[in-house]
Order: sequence, then structure tokens, then C-alpha cells
Amino acid sequence: MLERHFARPKTWDRIRASWIGPAIEQYVDWLAERHNARSTIYRRVPVLEAFGIFAKERGASSLSELPQHVDAFVEQRLRERGGRHASKIKLRRICHATRIPVEQLLRLTVYGFVGARRPSVPLPLLREVPGFFPFLRDERGLSSESLRHYAHYLRSFERYLARIRFAHLGDVTPLVLTAFVTESAKTLAPASMLSLVTTLRTLLRFMHREGVIDTDISRTVEGPLIYRDAGLPRSIAWADVSRVLATVDRRSALGKRDYAILLLLVSYGLRAGEVARLALDDIDWRQGRLRVSARKAGNSTSYPISDAVGEAIAAYLKGARPSSSHRQVFVSTAPPFVPATVSVISQCAKRYLRAAGVSVPRPGSHTFRHTCVQRLVDVGMPFKTIGDYVGHRSPQSTRVYGKVAVESLREVALGDGEGVL
Repeated sequence: MLERHFARPKTWDRIRASWIGPAIEQYVDWLAERHNARSTIYRRVPVLEAFGIFAKERGASSLSELPQHVDAFVEQRLRERGGRHASKIKLRRICHATRIPVEQLLRLTVYGFVGARRPSVPLPLLREVPGFFPFLRDERGLSSESLRHYAHYLRSFERYLARIRFAHLGDVTPLVLTAFVTESAKTLAPASMLSLVTTLRTLLRFMHREGVIDTDISRTVEGPLIYRDAGLPRSIAWADVSRVLATVDRRSALGKRDYAILLLLVSYGLRAGEVARLALDDIDWRQGRLRVSARKAGNSTSYPISDAVGEAIAAYLKGARPSSSHRQVFVSTAPPFVPATVSVISQCAKRYLRAAGVSVPRPGSHTFRHTCVQRLVDVGMPFKTIGDYVGHRSPQSTRVYGKVAVESLREVALGDGEGVL
């Protein structure tokens, strides 16, 4: 209903007088259902009215004929509003402000219309090994995040094969694989190289199983030599955690959300994906329990809700979380209020670490996970208990923190560490 969004009857009459008036009214209701601001509706409706006039002058008489006039309308708006000396940024803004409402309207009202959405990138090597990704998902039980990592490395391999004009994957040789791995090593870190090699080996074993290649050559793919426990966890001091939390302005809706996210990361050592997937049903307020399911190790964990975490989540849910049909706890602060992604969680942590002036290699959500584990190690909690607490798949993932058990090492340095040794 236009009357809900526009105060003047003249505006209602003008919109409904347009030959695409019913479509515009449907679009306005669609925007309102997704909690778009009224200012957004005010900006977009005139664009759609102008598009209706433009298309009619070019001979359009039905909604199905509108898609063929979109590009010409965008070009006209760029000429009219861009000027001869407009910057690229201004032209891009004009293009977006024109194309987005028009294409949203058409997707809503014209069956089968897609528009100029960014095309989805197909999975790599589909023609040669179509069953590989279903195998990873259904037989290996890999998560969607792991599948994205596999796709990332295999796209690089696919581009390499295309560049050297290697036609058939079934003819791949150890020489080709070695050349690709050697080239990739110039730009990838050792840990990334290990992931690349693992991906290639898994692919080659699958190809041999399916008969795409006659011989299993997966063992010919050599990875980098990485010494166990060669690196150090990227944890920060607990005083730095306090500094980071102090930078969050909890007066705003964004601040309330981000504060709750940061507390979950550092209190329970959750991964970004686990925070993003956290649902309203996972919080049992009566029992004071927080359930984290579908963890990387394939298990689920139930935590007691601490006072600080409970107060932060409650403050967000009561005073900051917008109304949304999604069940995830954390949603975007701007319409259409979709669930927060893994990237949003990681960037949230990274942003506040930098705002607090905390220097750490590769800042992000895992910084707080490492800090949580290191805190538990420092207070003397057994490694097995810590691993269960944070959902480590391997005990070795936890033991590496023993190298920086600060309190124990301090006792040794002071000459009173015989009990520690």
C-alpha cells in the first residue's frame, strides 16, 4: 500500500497513473517487508517511474518487454547525470542507483529475469571429474567452508592447465603437477602450499578410483617440509583483550552486536563459522547453556553461559537485533537483515584489533581463539580438557600452546622451575 509510505495523495495518484504503477507498488511493499528505510523507497521510486516513461517511449507495452530497455536506460542516466568530467566513482554510483532498483523490480515481476548479477563461479574441473565435489561433501563429509578451499586451489590448477594448453586432465603427468606446485610455491606460504598439495592428492586419488587415470600418481605430488610446532600461536595478552573490548561503542546497535561477538570468540574460543551459525534455539536461557553444534571435529559442545556473555547477548537481542525471519543470532545491521557471514565475524575481530592498536600477525577471529586457549594453558588446565573445550580435532593442536606457557616458563627463568621440568 502506497499510503503507508507516502503522505501526499498526489504521490499515490502519480505512481498509480504510470503504466507500470502496479509493479512499482508491489516493489515498494517488497522493500518495506525487508525493512528498507523509507529514504531508500523515496530514492528508488522516481527512478522506476522514469524507467517506465523511457521504456514506453521506446515502444514497450508489457512488463515482459522491459528487460531489453534496461541497458539503454542506464546509459541515458549516465549521460544526463554524469557529465563530461565525472569521476569513475560518481559514474559507478549513478549506475548502481539506476540499475539496482530497476533489476530488482524486474526480478520481482518478470518471470525468469536474472539481470546483471555477478555470475556465480562454477566449480572447477566439472567436465572432467563431475563427481569430485559430491564425493567430498557426501562421502568425506566436508563442510561448505572446506569445499570452498578445495575449489579455490583447484581453480588455480584449472587456470594453470588452460595457460599451458593442457587439454585433458586424464593425461596429467607428474611433470605437469610438479611444475604447477613449483610455480605456486612462489606466492603461497608453506601452510597454504600444504593445503594445495593435499587438495591435489585427494583429486588424483579420486580420479584413479573413478578410472579417469590408470595409475595413482598422488604420491608424486610433494609438499613443503613443515616442522611440527615450528610456529607460535597468534595469541595476545589478556590486557590487550580488555583494550579491544573497550574500543567497542556499545551505545549503537552495531556496537552491541560486535561486543557480543567478541566475547563469544574470546570466552569460548569459537571459530568464526561457529559464531555465524549460532541460532536463537542454541541458547537455553533457563538452563544457562549455550550449544555449539556442527563443529569442525564433527561433535557439538554445550557451554555454561557466563554472566558477561549472557548480558552482552541479551543486550543485543533486546535492544539492537532487528526483526528478522532468520534464526541466526547475529544478522546485518542494515536491511534486508541477513545472517552475518564468516567474513563478517572475522572482519569484526580484525577491525577492533586494529582500532585498539594491537599488533598481531594476521589479525582476525582466530586471534581470540588462540588467546582463549593460551589463557587456559596458562592457568594449568589439562591439554585434553582444553582440546574438548575449544573443539580441537587433534591433541597436537592443543599441545603447541605449551611452548608459550608463560607462567611455567617464567618459573624456569627465575630458577624455581624444577617442579615444572
